[in-house]
Amino acid sequence: MAAMDLFGRRWALRILWELRAGPLGARALLARCEGLSSSVLYQRLRELASSGIIAPSADGYELTRLGTALRDALHPLDEWAITWAQEQGHNDQEPTET
Repeated sequence: MAAMDLFGRRWALRILWELRAGPLGARALLARCEGLSSSVLYQRLRELASSGIIAPSADGYELTRLGTALRDALHPLDEWAITWAQEQGHNDQEPTET
């Protein structure tokens, strides 16, 4: 599966983003991703794990070395999105910590 195919799937990037600060369990991911069904969550978790980007841990799921590198690569996109939202009049956007 090519990276763009994987990341283009609904919820994949959001799940990765939620794991940026550390491991989370499935319930925590569902709570943070309003509208995400448990079946789609588990499907994405399987796909991301089989791609080597996340791994199960004692605390749920966490980024692997490759996942951490991806997180670091996504940080500039987050900064761009904040600037874009502010220019569009959505001033409620705040920078997020990684």
